[in-house]
Amino acid sequence: MLDPENPESTHGYEPEDWQKAKAQATAHLVSVAKRQDWETYGELVKEIDAISFAPNDFALAALLGQISREEYYAGRGMLTAIVVHKYGDKMPGKGFYKLARYLGLDISDKEALWVSETKKVWNYWKNQRG
Repeated sequence: MLDPENPESTHGYEPEDWQKAKAQATAHLVSVAKRQDWETYGELVKEIDAISFAPNDFALAALLGQISREEYYAGRGMLTAIVVHKYGDKMPGKGFYKLARYLGLDISDKEALWVSETKKVWNYWKNQRG
């Protein structure tokens, strides 16, 4: 989850490694969004080699929080809406909703928020080239 006190924290990793991991995760998620699909946390971490994350790693949640915040402020929706649990509810983790609240979004209906942000992400990326 994004640390509101220090939103640019690299959580103990070298800044250049953190930025590379963030770029790798973003690029992969954009490719998934262009296919209008979802990605599990476990599959996503396999696509990042700059830093080795576990699917339930706090640092991964922070990285995803930074990505979503940047994408949201750029008007492309919370990109990490498409990162979901492999089992159980098959929805984003708690950090997604905490960040949404931090961004001022209504989280009273979590599923509606998730669907809305997923649609924003998919709609933006479906017609983008490159």
